Amino acid sequence: MPSIVSVSNLVKTYASGFQALKDVSLEIEEGEILALLGPNGAGKTTLISIICGIVNPSGGKVTVGGHDVVRDFRQTRSMIGLVPQELTTDQFETVWNTVSFSRGLHGKKPNPTHIEKVLKDLSLYDKKDNMLRELSGGMKRRVLIAKALSHEPRVLFLDEPTAGVDVNLRKDMWEVVKRLREKGVTIILTTHYIEEAEEIADRVGVINGGKILLIEEKKELMKKLGRKQLRIELVEPLSTLPEALSGYQLSIEDDGHSLIYEYDVSGERTGITTLLTALAEAGIRLKDLSTRQSSLEDIFVELVGARA
Repeated sequence: MPSIVSVSNLVKTYASGFQALKDVSLEIEEGEILALLGPNGAGKTTLISIICGIVNPSGGKVTVGGHDVVRDFRQTRSMIGLVPQELTTDQFETVWNTVSFSRGLHGKKPNPTHIEKVLKDLSLYDKKDNMLRELSGGMKRRVLIAKALSHEPRVLFLDEPTAGVDVNLRKDMWEVVKRLREKGVTIILTTHYIEEAEEIADRVGVINGGKILLIEEKKELMKKLGRKQLRIELVEPLSTLPEALSGYQLSIEDDGHSLIYEYDVSGERTGITTLLTALAEAGIRLKDLSTRQSSLEDIFVELVGARA
């Protein structure tokens, strides 16, 4: 697939001297969902703000749909929808008028049919005549998403879109995201809910200290960096490992009642069969076996910790 967003050698240094982005380069493919993960202060919001034309870069280049975000601001901004972290809304305006006005701001002609569909997709239509000050925080978050979709963007940025949103609203939002992707909309989201990235993203990027640590297809990332853990529960506890098991890099847990064995998911051989044979030869009786796969969160924590 062709890239709809291209970022080349992007640098951002603020007046205070703080360097928020350090030579960031990435290509975002049309129609994909890219999850951008990183701790607070990693540079996620600065990167999004530059692509959306809200913040000017100190160096490098960004294009959206082949247009430079600085030189061709109007063209790029009309292609982008942004759902910011902050709940910035006009408290004394109605939902319908707020979303309709946002469409006009992007130079689009009125289209009540589209506005109605967006509000219904986000379960907001029955609130269309309510003033924003009458809505809950979760509903206000939905209004921000409706505003971002009002002008039918090709690229949608979701900056922590489900912060402060209850579980049911969050699930509804991700259904909307999936439907948008089916229509060809490119979606870039930052989130602290890593299980969401694990569920819906096509690719995962990790940013820390203003640098992109990696961008990988989610499945490949899990395959390359994911590990499995075999937990062996014992009939009788062990205080120390027998010498015959010293080569297996086992760890003792649960006061000697369990052995933990980690192995590479992508390896040709796991070593489990020979390990179980060695345990039997050492006279160690097993009570139960269970496995656990590394999650995306495990990989994220390992990456950020290793390169902090």
